[in-house]
Amino acid sequence: MRRLTVVQLLPALESGGVERSTLEIAQALVDAGHRAIVVSRGGRLVPRLLASGAEHVALDIGRKSPLTFRHVFALRALFEREGVDIVHARSRLPAWVGEFALRSLSASKRPRWVTTVHGLNSPSRYSAVMTHGERVICVSDTVRDFVLRQYPAVDASKLRVIPRGIDPRTFPRAPHPDREARAWAAALHPALGGDGPLLLLPGRGTRLKGHADALALLSRVRGDGVDARLWLPGAREAGREAYISELEGEAATLGIADAVAFTEPTDAIARAYAASDVVLQLSRKPEAFGRTVLEAWSVGRPVLGWAHGGVGELLSKWQPSGAVAPFDLDALHRRGYELLTHPATPPATIPHSLHAMQEATLAVYAELVDESR
Repeated sequence: MRRLTVVQLLPALESGGVERSTLEIAQALVDAGHRAIVVSRGGRLVPRLLASGAEHVALDIGRKSPLTFRHVFALRALFEREGVDIVHARSRLPAWVGEFALRSLSASKRPRWVTTVHGLNSPSRYSAVMTHGERVICVSDTVRDFVLRQYPAVDASKLRVIPRGIDPRTFPRAPHPDREARAWAAALHPALGGDGPLLLLPGRGTRLKGHADALALLSRVRGDGVDARLWLPGAREAGREAYISELEGEAATLGIADAVAFTEPTDAIARAYAASDVVLQLSRKPEAFGRTVLEAWSVGRPVLGWAHGGVGELLSKWQPSGAVAPFDLDALHRRGYELLTHPATPPATIPHSLHAMQEATLAVYAELVDESR
């Protein structure tokens, strides 16, 4: 394939799965000898992007304001000036801005158009833009099914399922139990000490992550005589103080306050997985994929989660012992007790790798370029 210039569009480069995928594809493009340009407002991940050899153009194309559409002209100029081959949108408002910029170009000068559906957004004309790509990447079979169900006019032949992947080297297999990692965790917070098993639920401080369900589970298994502890890294964050106070009150009511640690996010998440015995994925809203599941498995830890969305898809295929009917606390208690007292073995081989995701995405770009010849 000849050297391509690929532009990815998204709101910002701060943090999150969309941002991570953007950087991963930019890296793959550069490694393959192509030119990678990312357009966003900017953010703390820009230095990492630039270090990979990719380029960044600062345009606030994700700001929810009619004024955002003034950037259509800047994008059109960028596409023409840089001889862009592929435009790849990863979020709704940037996709609309990008689509208008593409429409304003003559067909002979127009780059090919790719979109990725990263989430299960409420169906609407606004969200439908993510199905407008000449190729539409779906991050799981769950997302593909959602697109076809909610947007029946979409041509199924242009959909490509490319699951998100991880690099196993970033999440190396750890012994179980990993006493060194557990001692490290206990040094961070006294509630994580002791010899009993550790439950881990990583995630932002939002009600959708299912923190209350994790507290209920901990209360029940401790009632069974299991000296379990619970770590919620990421739950404590600026602006979420009222929510944390609510959770702390619930923990006190349940009598488990001294066995729960609500902490800020950790940059050593692989070590946190290693310190744990079971990783929880209890999002109240179905997730499009569930990369946390793969990360936990890579470290060698079983996952317990609600069997819906992309998380349910992964668990049903690779670790059915961890799949629980959504919001059935009795079933969660039974499965949780079983996993804590009779640990399950996670998949020996991680089903979705970062390399496979990168290769499949570049193959989609190649598809479109070959059609143009």
